[in-house]
Amino acid sequence: MNTETDVLVLGGAGVDTIVYVPELPLPFADSYMVPRVEMRAGQTGDFVALGLSALGLRTHHLDMIGADHPGDLVRALHRDRGVPLTEVPLPGGTKRAVNLVGPDGRRLSLYDDTRSDEADRLPEETVRALASVSRHAHVSITYPCAFALPQLREAGVTVSTDLHNWDGTNAYHEPFAYGADVVFLSTTALPEPERTMRRIVERGRARVVVATAGAEGAYLLSDGEITHVPVIPPPAPVVDSNGAGDAFASGFLFGWLAGEPVARCARYGAIAGAFACTVPATGTDSITRDELLARVAELDALTAEGNA
Repeated sequence: MNTETDVLVLGGAGVDTIVYVPELPLPFADSYMVPRVEMRAGQTGDFVALGLSALGLRTHHLDMIGADHPGDLVRALHRDRGVPLTEVPLPGGTKRAVNLVGPDGRRLSLYDDTRSDEADRLPEETVRALASVSRHAHVSITYPCAFALPQLREAGVTVSTDLHNWDGTNAYHEPFAYGADVVFLSTTALPEPERTMRRIVERGRARVVVATAGAEGAYLLSDGEITHVPVIPPPAPVVDSNGAGDAFASGFLFGWLAGEPVARCARYGAIAGAFACTVPATGTDSITRDELLARVAELDALTAEGNA
């Protein structure tokens, strides 16, 4: 199949308003004096698209965006980074959130879920046309991306998704969990991560499931075996965890689409995720291909020395 796009990213476009707070959880008070509050473009789909592009993959982003100032920020971000964006009008306005960021880099996201309407859809003909020239599709769990999954399957592309903080029971996430070949999720809300990971494989089409666990690293399920993925020390002080999961997914897919073993893909993901934690919440920088491969070589050399 002739392709002009390595990864088609669906959904997850929007803006975040960043508020640095003195601590999390934030004790109740009538008011707080905080550093400058900034709005910047960049939510999960944006970060995955930018991350993949920075790693040298031909990336195209498709989503619904409003005719408003936040939408202009999203358009400008893609234009400035050279990532093609196909936008469908979103009558309710561009998706947005407020992120409270603590001194240790932890984040609390307040997501505005009023922007989508039940009737919103990504046009089937647009999805089919873009998928027909793509190798792979990464589908964000934002509405209405689930309705595009059948068209992606018809096109024959492989599919990945990130369930974020799924609790393992919310039915909204199930079409994504059981309809993707590669599934990422966080252990944050999972009482039994291994059980949920295995259920995703048993009930769906996933070949690989990766559960990220913050400072504990990640867990990789492939060929029936669960292995631990060690955390990678970040190259600079941690300032914000926002986008770390998206960066992990980008790094993993970079290796997976190159045919690397899944353990190697997870190492790429861990390196990219660690880099993302060093980027301020108001920034959108991603690790580049050269930076990633240099870090891989450095860590491989340290491992070889340790085994000598």
